[in-house]
Amino acid sequence: MELDRQAFEGLGRLCADAAENCIISAPDPAGMERIEARFHGSAFDLHRHDTYAIGVTLHGVQTFRYRGATRLSLPGQIIVLHPDELHDGGAGTEDGLRYRMLYLEPSLMLDCVGGASLPFVRDAVVRDEAFCATLLSALGPLQQELDELFVDDFLTQLMQGLARHAREPAKPMARTAWRAATLARDYLTENAMRPVRSGELEAVTGLDRYALSRHFRAAFSTSPHRFLVMRRLQRARRMITTGEPLAQIAVEAGFTDQSHFNRQFKKAFGMTPGRWSSLIRDAVPAAA
Repeated sequence: MELDRQAFEGLGRLCADAAENCIISAPDPAGMERIEARFHGSAFDLHRHDTYAIGVTLHGVQTFRYRGATRLSLPGQIIVLHPDELHDGGAGTEDGLRYRMLYLEPSLMLDCVGGASLPFVRDAVVRDEAFCATLLSALGPLQQELDELFVDDFLTQLMQGLARHAREPAKPMARTAWRAATLARDYLTENAMRPVRSGELEAVTGLDRYALSRHFRAAFSTSPHRFLVMRRLQRARRMITTGEPLAQIAVEAGFTDQSHFNRQFKKAFGMTPGRWSSLIRDAVPAAA
């Protein structure tokens, strides 16, 4: 498949004058993150995050371990990684690698499907021209903020693309489970920078902690505790882009100390905060 040339030119221009290895983040609404990454050799160690990662390989061969097998993605192919699944990533050849990735919180996608279970795509690498065009509509203009109405329509089309490649139809969640999981999600999001006790969530949702844990994982593919940690890490990544000292970020993002912050960051993103900081700092977009 030949990708839209104009989209490719826009994608390539941002990293044209940047360092050999770089990551460029876009200004995005809550629950969504878009990046462009350019690497030679290994990029990320094994890690897992609580978001979906859906992207397009632009240049080179993208290789990664996922669900017990090594996968390869070529230019124009789509990668679909599910939350809390261990994976790594890097360039499969000496030519290097460039790709764009969209990270979506399951809660945002669940809002789109009205409480039905999310589609599971077993094939981590797929080829689908319509699906790719949908992704590039959001991943192409990386330097631009996405309009709210555009995001609404984009998510609808994205879910349709995922559903086409899922082998089983989505199942509706019980209303009680959906309500409890949503209440817990909102409470954790609002209180992410402080310790949250199980009793608080029980009071908010009306369920005991064990039933809530089951419902929360069924809805969002992760535990309440891990959801809380990931919200702190996402805040920390935003703070890193402003150049704040890592020790200060660790405290302000709710971690006990910088060592704790470093461990959790690497588990979630496959590299240390210092490494992430250097890749972001070196990625200075060229003027359009």
